[in-house]
Parts: sequence; C-alpha cells; structure tokens
Amino acid sequence: MAVEELRALEKFLGLKAGKYSSRAQGDRQIPVLQTNKDPSLVGLTTIASHLVMEARKEELLGDSTEEKAIVQQWLEYRITRIDRLSSKEDVRTILKDLNMYLEDKVYMAGNKLTLADILIYYGLHPIILTLSIQEKETSINVSRWFSYIQHYPGLWQHLPSLVFIKNRIYMDIH
Repeated sequence: MAVEELRALEKFLGLKAGKYSSRAQGDRQIPVLQTNKDPSLVGLTTIASHLVMEARKEELLGDSTEEKAIVQQWLEYRITRIDRLSSKEDVRTILKDLNMYLEDKVYMAGNKLTLADILIYYGLHPIILTLSIQEKETSINVSRWFSYIQHYPGLWQHLPSLVFIKNRIYMDIH
C-alpha cells in the first residue's frame, strides 16, 4: 500500500515515477526508493518528505517552525498509530482522537493542505471505506475533513471517492 501512496504522491507533485521496492521489517513491508545517490531512502514519511523537497513544494511540510513540527507529529502518528491498527477498538480510539482534534480545524496543521493531510488521508482511506453511514456520522469532524481532502484536485487518483450522506434519512417510528 505504501508504494502506491508514494506513486500517487509523485503524480500529485508532478514528479516522474521513482524506482520502488519493499523491505520486510518485522511483519510489515517498508517502502524503499532507489535514488541515483547512495544510500536508498527507506520509509514512507522519509520518502514522502524527500519527494516534497524534490518537487520544490516545501510549503507542504509547513510554513512556520511550529507548523513543521505539527506536520512531523502527524506523520509520526500515521506510522505509529494508523498503520498499526489491529482491532475495531483501535479504530474507534483513532477516530475519537482525530474527531476531537479536528473539531475546530480544516487541516491537520495550519491553514492549508500539508503532507500530514495527504498521508493521514491515504492511511485512513481503507478504514473509512469500511465504516457504515452511522459510524461516519459518529466521527463527523473526521468525515468532514476526509470528504474535503478527498476532493482536493489530483489527490485521490488511485482511490475510490467515498460518499458521505449529508441528509439524514431516518424513519421516526412511534
């Protein structure tokens, strides 16, 4: 999955496709980017940050020192929490945490799209895909953020667009 995400990021950034492979690390596959220089780059966030710099779109890493730190924090969160989900309870915890964080925010860091939004979006996509409409409504701030990010031009190329119902349709039975 990580290699697909990196290829989508390359496309989004307007870069040529790189040479990727995967390396086993425990029970996970870690992406590796073969560069013209030695050594190769290893890891989703390392490679993604490199691609952003290569595309000269450093603003995706944050503008201020604080924003840069927040972006890095969310990139770590992606790797340490989202990529390691193992149960429905873990999913509920992540969605609850993100829902509270996004209560008064449009983006993960600052006032515009950053690499944190992109990689969190890619990481959450398979999770949000499995949620029922009622579960999406329970995490309304995550749903709002996710719906907004998925419509960002050029971002979701390889992923199906997810539907979020805006009108509640319930039968009131007496």
